[in-house]
Amino acid sequence: MTFRPVAEKDIATNVQDSYTAKDLAVLEGLDAVRKRPGMYIGSTDSRGLMHCLWEIIDNSVDESLAGHCKKIEINLESDGSVEVHDDGRGIPVDKEPKTGLTGVEVVLTKLHAGGKFGGGSYAASGGLHGVGASVVNALASRLDAEVDRDGKIYWMSFQRGVAGIFDGDGPKAPFEPKSGLRVIGKISSKVTGTRIKWWSDRQIFLKEAELDLEDIYARARQTSYLVPGLTLIVNDNRTKTKTTEVFFHKSGITEYCNFLQPDEAVGDVIRIYGTGHYQETVPVLDDKGHMVSTEVERDMEVDIAMKWGNGFETTQRSFVNIIATPKGGTHVLGFERALVKVVNEALRSTKTLANKEIDVIKDDVIEGLTAVVTVRMSEPQFEGQTKEVLGTAAATRIVSAVVADKMKEYFNTSKRIDKANGRLVLEKIAAASRTRISARAHKDLQRRKNALESSSLPTKLSDCRSEDVTRTELFIVEGDSALGTTKAARNSEFQAILPIRGKILNVQKASLSQMLEDKECGSIIQVIGAGSGKSFELDEARYGRVILMSDADVDGAHIRCLLLTLMYRYMRPLIDSGRVFAAIPPLHRIEVMGGGGKKGEYIYTYSDDEMKKITADLKKSGKRWKEPIQRYKGLGEMDADQLRETTMDPDARTLRRITVSDATAAEAMFELLMGSDVAPRKEFIANAEIDREHIDA
Repeated sequence: MTFRPVAEKDIATNVQDSYTAKDLAVLEGLDAVRKRPGMYIGSTDSRGLMHCLWEIIDNSVDESLAGHCKKIEINLESDGSVEVHDDGRGIPVDKEPKTGLTGVEVVLTKLHAGGKFGGGSYAASGGLHGVGASVVNALASRLDAEVDRDGKIYWMSFQRGVAGIFDGDGPKAPFEPKSGLRVIGKISSKVTGTRIKWWSDRQIFLKEAELDLEDIYARARQTSYLVPGLTLIVNDNRTKTKTTEVFFHKSGITEYCNFLQPDEAVGDVIRIYGTGHYQETVPVLDDKGHMVSTEVERDMEVDIAMKWGNGFETTQRSFVNIIATPKGGTHVLGFERALVKVVNEALRSTKTLANKEIDVIKDDVIEGLTAVVTVRMSEPQFEGQTKEVLGTAAATRIVSAVVADKMKEYFNTSKRIDKANGRLVLEKIAAASRTRISARAHKDLQRRKNALESSSLPTKLSDCRSEDVTRTELFIVEGDSALGTTKAARNSEFQAILPIRGKILNVQKASLSQMLEDKECGSIIQVIGAGSGKSFELDEARYGRVILMSDADVDGAHIRCLLLTLMYRYMRPLIDSGRVFAAIPPLHRIEVMGGGGKKGEYIYTYSDDEMKKITADLKKSGKRWKEPIQRYKGLGEMDADQLRETTMDPDARTLRRITVSDATAAEAMFELLMGSDVAPRKEFIANAEIDREHIDA
């Protein structure tokens, strides 16, 4: 056998020649969806699973927008299936001329097929691309479609997008591929509707992916506000204690605006409605089935509800038809531009702003604003199937014109109530502008000083030596009693200590000026050194981590919640960037007795349940421990070595990162228990079930 040496260029030529047309993969039909599901539903985790549900629900809501559906029922079943049932017209059951397939099979198996392209069936809809139902079908191990129409009940099943018949219930039943729609019963000709039931394919979705009931409630509630008169029923049949929630609202987005507002209102809801006309060049199917670019006339409805509050958080929701656009788009751009322009004109004409004062900016105008911006139109242009951003250019002009016209009318009204409300709004915006300018001037002054050398820093701060923000940590410690031990336990190179005395001000009820006057709140803001509220600059923060260290009891939890509420309302970027943590000090110390006079080991536990489990394990192992088990009432009871080992040493401690949801929950609980509204607090206390073991008595 002989070997011939092969030159490098020969190898390269062979590799290049091997790439031919036969190497190209052509994905037919729904194969593309199963190969790249993220392109159609965003991801294959819980968000993707929820997106599939929204696609089917939105089809039913489109029927409601067209005036043919009054009720949508969503059933979550214990076998993992989901069913959406509406009383709309029902998916067409006659044959589509091009494919020769029934309407049901076309809608559920063909990408870019549906009743929302020509404009005849739906004047305004959330579905646009004709891929929603077919994508859900492709990603389902089984999907059953049942249609009530023309006095008959039609039925069809699919396995991963392939039509056929299952011999039994559930996705694991034997399956035979077979096209065609079956009639399985009769029904009154007055009854119409569609039922879609499916089992998500676990070959596609992650094992931990699941439907979030609270998200479903939130979406159903939101839809009931956006489509007044539509009833949405959510049945959770997954557990023995089955639950049903019904959502129905008559007042539309005015009611939604009131529901969303997080603070005390300044004036009433301002409702704006108007229409606009525009032309658009779009491809349209002609009689021969060819796509021809055609100039079409479009109408757009603009419906906006807004209301200012005395806080400075902006709560804004925007929608196109009934589809949420969380990242905004051209309609939101038009709304904000017109609002800023009209407000500046009104501030000048009413002399609310002096001539020497500069114009207000968008941040001033939307401070404390709760707004719901909705537009209805045919064939809106979105960025991607997830439809998070509206791209239709004409929306900016039309929304801007409607807002400018109606807001000018509002600020120039002769009605006494509207005039008084308008005055309150203008004064609030002017005050926000002055506060921003004042805060900026103060911050510029502060920047000229070295914060570490400033004598204005609280004397009780025990600062660290390092200035490297990637290493430094600020411990906010409950009580002066723990200060000595904490200072001895820390690493002074990068760990700073700020003690606070008792419970700080409840900023949920207090005004901005009261918060700034409060000594403890002021100290915290001053030491962190990045400002507060709208003027907060994350890059100016003097510490890489802020760690809340309080006792492991009810009072400690209360103080931690107060601190979280302060940070959520006035220093939120710290939480958003993951730089706020809660230290987890132990609750017990178990001293295990050693044999033969040897020194025993110490085991720290962090809850009563953990302590009971550890002692039970020790008992099984024949080990004894010193009684009584030490229970720490506070950080001050630990010596420096114990505190360093359990709570402060980066190599041994446990920290809990505070997320936005943690801070939101803390703020919501304080609003309930310590806010201005008495009725919800009274109801909560009256219905509360209190566990005596949780009372620190």
